[in-house]
Amino acid sequence: MPPRRPEILAPAGDLESLRAALASGADAVYFGLDEGFNARARADNFSLARLPETMAVVHRAGARAYVTLNTLVFEPELPVVERILRRVAESGVDALIIQDPAIALLARAICPQLELHASTQMTVSSAEGIRFARALGITRVVVPRELSTTEIRRLAGQTDMELEVFIHGALCMSWSGQCLTSEAWGGRSANRGQCAQSCRLPYDLVVDHQTRDLGEVRYLLSPKDLAGVRAVPELIDIGVHSLKIEGRLKGPQYVTTTVQGYRRWVEGILEGKPDERQLEKDLAAMSLTYSRGFSNGFLAGSDHQTLVEGRFPKHRGLYLGRVRSVSGKEVVVTPDERPWTGGLGLGEERPESPSGQVSSPLAGNEPTPAAVDPRPGMGVVFDAGAPEDKHEPGGPIFRVDRKGNGWVLGFGHPGPDLGRVAPGQRVWLNSDPSLARHTESLLSHGEPEGRIPLTLKVSGAEGTPLRLHASAWGHESTTAGQTLLAPSKGKGLDEALLRDKLGAMGGTPFTLAQLDCTELAPGLHLPVSELKALRRDLVAELTAAVERGPKRTVEEKPVLEQVRASLLERVPEVPAEDTPRLLPLCRNDAQLEAVIAAGLREVELDWMEMVGLQRAVERARAAGLRVTIATVRVQKPGEEGYDARLDKLRPDAVLVRHWGAMMHFLERPAGQPRPVLHGDFSLNVTNSVTAAYLLGMGLDTLTFSHDLDETQLFSLLEHVPAHRFAVALHHHIATFHTEHCVYSHTLSSGRDYRSCGRPCEKHQISLRDRIGLEHPVIVDVGCRNTVFNAQAQSAASLVPKLLARGVKRFRVEFVRESQEEATRVLTAYQELLAGRIPPSEAVRRAAVHEQFGVTRGTMQVLSQVPETKRG
Repeated sequence: MPPRRPEILAPAGDLESLRAALASGADAVYFGLDEGFNARARADNFSLARLPETMAVVHRAGARAYVTLNTLVFEPELPVVERILRRVAESGVDALIIQDPAIALLARAICPQLELHASTQMTVSSAEGIRFARALGITRVVVPRELSTTEIRRLAGQTDMELEVFIHGALCMSWSGQCLTSEAWGGRSANRGQCAQSCRLPYDLVVDHQTRDLGEVRYLLSPKDLAGVRAVPELIDIGVHSLKIEGRLKGPQYVTTTVQGYRRWVEGILEGKPDERQLEKDLAAMSLTYSRGFSNGFLAGSDHQTLVEGRFPKHRGLYLGRVRSVSGKEVVVTPDERPWTGGLGLGEERPESPSGQVSSPLAGNEPTPAAVDPRPGMGVVFDAGAPEDKHEPGGPIFRVDRKGNGWVLGFGHPGPDLGRVAPGQRVWLNSDPSLARHTESLLSHGEPEGRIPLTLKVSGAEGTPLRLHASAWGHESTTAGQTLLAPSKGKGLDEALLRDKLGAMGGTPFTLAQLDCTELAPGLHLPVSELKALRRDLVAELTAAVERGPKRTVEEKPVLEQVRASLLERVPEVPAEDTPRLLPLCRNDAQLEAVIAAGLREVELDWMEMVGLQRAVERARAAGLRVTIATVRVQKPGEEGYDARLDKLRPDAVLVRHWGAMMHFLERPAGQPRPVLHGDFSLNVTNSVTAAYLLGMGLDTLTFSHDLDETQLFSLLEHVPAHRFAVALHHHIATFHTEHCVYSHTLSSGRDYRSCGRPCEKHQISLRDRIGLEHPVIVDVGCRNTVFNAQAQSAASLVPKLLARGVKRFRVEFVRESQEEATRVLTAYQELLAGRIPPSEAVRRAAVHEQFGVTRGTMQVLSQVPETKRG
């Protein structure tokens, strides 16, 4: 059986980009709505009112359209989302891409036939997680960008779910759906489509409280862009359904170069004739359109030495060489003597890792653009000054002369400020007008035609009208002529004539793929004019049906209250605890000793390694504590053993942090006991529909998402049992949760855990931002890094209202606190919950050891607080 041809899925941030995607041959496009709830709020997006028109354009081009409703939904927004879902279903959208389970639950009630795809924001990263998604009615999962092709193959072997894989574009440093930097540092959540791109900011490396000089390497969390061309053959062999291009904030030129390049590459592979030279040219065009340097991302596995280049956070294009001299309006540029074939571009030295050792390319398998000579009109940029400089010198080339193995670049007026350009600086080609002209030419041709295959069946006998029955894309149409068929004096209506006259579908979305004349009697005549009229009628009816999209039924009556009530009926009754409970989460032995000394009844353990965790469990049990163990925050295929190892420790409860772990502990055989299950903040519960669904599945408690402010939290509490929720009372918010290891990248030359030498066991790293805050970096048992906010956040001011509302569980999370510091924090909040001190005093006491103070953080009412931007 030949391999499936994967769908090429293109981004559309505006109408011109959508038209470019369709003209370039995209099989599907995805876009967001002006009404919000999509992860690219800054894109131009599309109007809900004009969505039927947009769908008609997409469908006439023979493509599918997916609308992104892939953010979290707050309680007051549920009625708004219901109205949007109804309009989307009526418009003929082919599928929704979603993050919040509430959207899936409401969509199923409104339109059961509406196709649902789990966004990478949902963090579905394992076969167990896919089982959770399937129960929501989801038919496709967008796999996390952190999965390698080996892991994707393993996942595909464990499920028949359609898999969609990001193949090109910007990489997020954090696991999607698990990034809280924008929320913590600027009050604008990535889970709400308002990413502040904190990963693209400079950071200083602090190792064991000392600043480490890394030279030009300052962008420690800014990954290169993904160009997954080398993974395409394996992904085709695996059978993935869709290859997805990131880029809804980029323009039509970017869309054109990526869609056409990947389409050519895929078709060449399927035909057994992959064209490497064309691929290099296509990669060069993509680089000139937008590139921070290309890499395999994680598709080839982790490589902590090559994912982050570290010298710049933005578009650079193709590397040309270095400045040798500057004279007047001329700059002499020569390529480096030691070419590097890695992801930065052309002819550049391979950068050394900060440890001083040269890192190796992945078996020469990184995506490499073709060498491109500069031409007049192309744009260049010089690495002069800080990379964040918005006015760095650069501009169009007016003249190019060859000089030895380099070039003399001549500039005109206006041109770059060559007074800032000096020998030794790097030079990049960053634009090419010919690419823009190509896109403009493509768009000038109008809508694509003839991309929908049509099957036509012709029937009739003497004395009856000719009947045509056509089908295309699940739609059918039948028409009959006005004139009765009569004997012909010549050949009559043979297949050649019918194919010629009925198959002439120029100017329409269709192409005749199959003609069936078996039910047409031979030797009959019908005027050619009537054949053409029948064809036009048929095509008009089918076109209208195709434009409307899939056939489906839409529930017109409101469904929200019914859905929520039905879900709440399934939530088992659990009696509330008599007194409020302080829940300390510890990450080292000293913190555990502070908990034991404080006389608390329960402890949550989040350990870096399993041997130490077992000892901690034994120590806590010996002290009479109920033990809750935290799962890892995400889990990839092949890592199922983590949950099994937690099982062997026989905890009283498990703090569940991802969908796979939830399913692992819920899917016990009948009669087999399971621990109490507490859902953590990383499940992203922000509304009563999602909350009721998860409690009904069997979670015993949930933790409020850190995306909620005070108003949103209490809105949610109006509809759910408050004693089934925990509040993060005091914590350093987990900002980035990343597969990339800062320890390995900066303190070793190893590409992954097998070769890094585990510097995380010997050193402590923090990242200092632009305003001097030092954010701790902690490694978990899966070797993933979590960057914690330097400032602790406290919800102490809300405690009286939360207690009055019935909330009983208050978590205090430690990161690097000593035993003395942990004791001080615990004592302060014990006194607060007992009513012996007011919230302000609790915060004052808890903040004594905090270098950067304690804030209200995400629990503030953001509308009353000026927006800030912190690195």
